[in-house]
Amino acid sequence: MSNGQSNGSNGQWYPPEWPDRIRALAAGELVPATPKRAATVLLLKDGPDGPLVHMLRRRASMAFAGGAYAYPGGGVDPRDEHPVRWAGPSREEWAARLGLAGPAEAQAVVCAAVRETYEEAGVLLAGQTPDSVVGDTTGDDWEKDREALVARELSFADFLDRRGLVLRSDLLGAWARWITPEFEPRRYDTWFFVAALPAGQRTRNASTEADRTVWIRPADAAAGYDRGELTMMPPTISTLRALQRHGTAAGALAAAPEQDLVPVLAQARLDGDEVILSWPGHDEFTKHVPSRTPGAGRAPGREGEGGTA
Repeated sequence: MSNGQSNGSNGQWYPPEWPDRIRALAAGELVPATPKRAATVLLLKDGPDGPLVHMLRRRASMAFAGGAYAYPGGGVDPRDEHPVRWAGPSREEWAARLGLAGPAEAQAVVCAAVRETYEEAGVLLAGQTPDSVVGDTTGDDWEKDREALVARELSFADFLDRRGLVLRSDLLGAWARWITPEFEPRRYDTWFFVAALPAGQRTRNASTEADRTVWIRPADAAAGYDRGELTMMPPTISTLRALQRHGTAAGALAAAPEQDLVPVLAQARLDGDEVILSWPGHDEFTKHVPSRTPGAGRAPGREGEGGTA
């Protein structure tokens, strides 16, 4: 699947084949794929001028959204439902908050958020007790376990059990939910969470899908997007804009319970030869793509496994 490119006005990404796929869907020639559940984490820390968010840039060679800035995240592993020691709101409370049918599904999404943050950023939201957090996740033994998790040779439940760790679900705040459009072949139903970088831990680029990581002020990242310098998918820039209202990482976490988790799903319609693409409640992303001229529909970048458009 080809990467999208900049449209010359901002950093909004979408792939050039979308207009044709939208037309095929409207004609009944395309069967939508079932979205895979996924989780993404906006990892925060306080800087001198407000909170900073950890972002990674996907390698340009990636088939989907290459070159786009995103957050650590990925798809749910079926084994994320395996029993784990748990701290924070109950699984039932999480199910209600996330809009899921039951505690097992809720645990899987929360576990995916914590696991992917460790796999891609080296940061672990877990501790020896329900009120502690590991202070250092560097060293050969940690790296061996992290690589085994990435390779799916080790389940997250077994990893936590082996180290006697409790998953700290209370360190996460559910922030948003976006579902990849029906006309995209790789679809995800993605929950976005916020979390503060635990004391003593540090991020690193542990992802094979990223060529760069940064700590950046949400306002600066949004300004880079607005200038067309940073490529992002709609949920990424939307969550960045929402973060700008908060002066500290703790403030953002405290605001999480008030965030709307109604799923955002892009809609497309045909008006003659023109494709009109929109995301309900997010007017800034609306696109009008005229006829099938060469290069129609071109715009920028991408989000990793578990990314949403």
